[in-house]
Amino acid sequence: MAVAVTSSSSSSINGSSFLRSGISSELKASKIGSFRLVDGANVAWTAANLSQKRKLVKPVNAESKRSGSILPSAAAVTMVAPEVAEKVEVVEDYERIAKELEKASPLEIIDKALEKFGDDIAIAFSGAEDVALIEYAHLTGRPFRVFSLDTGRLNPETYQFFDTVEKHYGIRIEYMFPDAVEVQALVRNKGLFSFYEDGHQECCRVRKVRPLRRALKGLRAWITGQRKDQSPGTRSEVPVVQVDPVFEGMDGGIGSLVKWNPVANVDGRDIWNFLRAMNVPVNSLHSKGYISIGCEPCTRPVLPGQHEREGRWWWEDAKAKECGLHKGNLKQEVAAQLNGNGNGASHANGTATISDIFESDNLVTLSRTGIENLLRLEDRREPWIVVLYAPWCQFCQAMEASYVKLAEKLATSGVKVGKFRADGDQKEFAQRELQLGSFPTILFFPRNSSRPIKYPSEKRDVDSLMAFVNALR
Repeated sequence: MAVAVTSSSSSSINGSSFLRSGISSELKASKIGSFRLVDGANVAWTAANLSQKRKLVKPVNAESKRSGSILPSAAAVTMVAPEVAEKVEVVEDYERIAKELEKASPLEIIDKALEKFGDDIAIAFSGAEDVALIEYAHLTGRPFRVFSLDTGRLNPETYQFFDTVEKHYGIRIEYMFPDAVEVQALVRNKGLFSFYEDGHQECCRVRKVRPLRRALKGLRAWITGQRKDQSPGTRSEVPVVQVDPVFEGMDGGIGSLVKWNPVANVDGRDIWNFLRAMNVPVNSLHSKGYISIGCEPCTRPVLPGQHEREGRWWWEDAKAKECGLHKGNLKQEVAAQLNGNGNGASHANGTATISDIFESDNLVTLSRTGIENLLRLEDRREPWIVVLYAPWCQFCQAMEASYVKLAEKLATSGVKVGKFRADGDQKEFAQRELQLGSFPTILFFPRNSSRPIKYPSEKRDVDSLMAFVNALR
């Protein structure tokens, strides 16, 4: 009697850990080939026989010993070449999936995401109303992971909230921290609050973007709390699922990470109705006027009627308020015009078509050569005040009237008033030589000194500007 039995087994164990290196490891169990049993049934195998026969089996791509394998009883074993199944790559069409899920509820979307990616997906939790994501994940009944970026500059209330959330859901949040050496270098070189002067992007890059990049390298997908109504300038077209345009996942390369935005189409008021209905714990800062919550120095309460993002990086252009975690939301033409630190936005047709501002007979328009000559003068006969501007910048537009009025007041005072357009091709020069941080930047060039003095205040009314000039001329 001849009995033919084929046995094949393979397993893949994928693991990732935010708290270690952020880089996944993959262990492949032994693949045991096919065995053909021939005549000679009813032969009892001893443990010694089994061990001896096992030595004849050569595993394919074995990286770890497989334990507990049991071979069937037979009189003789004839080995044949192991069969290795060809791996077929399946490329998902996430644009199609996004359209299919466009009308789906956040619960359905998160359930789909967790089902598809299992332990290779995690929720990004900021400590704000995105706690709704954790509640939805909890309601699916599936296992889920949560991570957060601890920048070292969060409000005490946010840290307390993290602890509350862990206890409420019985989970452990996987925290990512910035590199201590990078933070130390930034603070030693530029101080604790340099972002007020030159924009938040550098600080966010060190404290948030790079830690996030390490975290995502251990995943194949992540879940965010982005909503279209959060930032009309940057998030109005966020899909419910997409191939991440910026970050890479554990497999590396573009397209290796999927980004799920299950509340993209949900109104902020409906999020809060859900949180109240489900009695979900919330950050105590919300009751103090905070809606969008980030780092303590860069977040403040908003007034009734103000948009929630107006409380974030309030000293910068509202059209481009992304810290870098979701910079893929920025349109290409907008990103091209950012002034190097996330401030400002471009006109859809480019800057060449935008009408100039600060037009007055009392104002001198400085060319690149003109501003360079002004910089080189070490013995000026008269002081200058110069605004570095971009005509598309709403903050520059907002101060136009006061600056023109200042020029009128100083017309016969011996102080020259000028302007220098510092966006586009001149931006790099202005940042390097003219202390440009965000638009507008105002400089005073005193007599008998080659070094210009930067106006430090956010107050740009004519009286404040006159006080600045009078203190220095």
